[in-house]
Amino acid sequence: MATSFVVPAGGGTHLDMSAPGRFADLKLLREQTADSIMLFEESLPAGTKSTFHLHHHSDEVAWVLEGEMTFKVGDEVSAGGPGTCAFLV
Repeated sequence: MATSFVVPAGGGTHLDMSAPGRFADLKLLREQTADSIMLFEESLPAGTKSTFHLHHHSDEVAWVLEGEMTFKVGDEVSAGGPGTCAFLV
């Protein structure tokens, strides 16, 4: 069973990713949410490419703050800018 908690602004576990200028702050981990949701804040330089992938042990919520992100759900590929939100299972 999950318990309630707050992650303050700037909080979470900070990770330097594989590309210069790319990093992520882990906000919610599946272990903290009863295997329900994983949430992280990721910053990447414009033009950074990543492969489509799926996290099999938790659902994910993506919310685009600025720039544009491409999502693949099943066979459908769509792009969204600021304010776009996706729930990925």
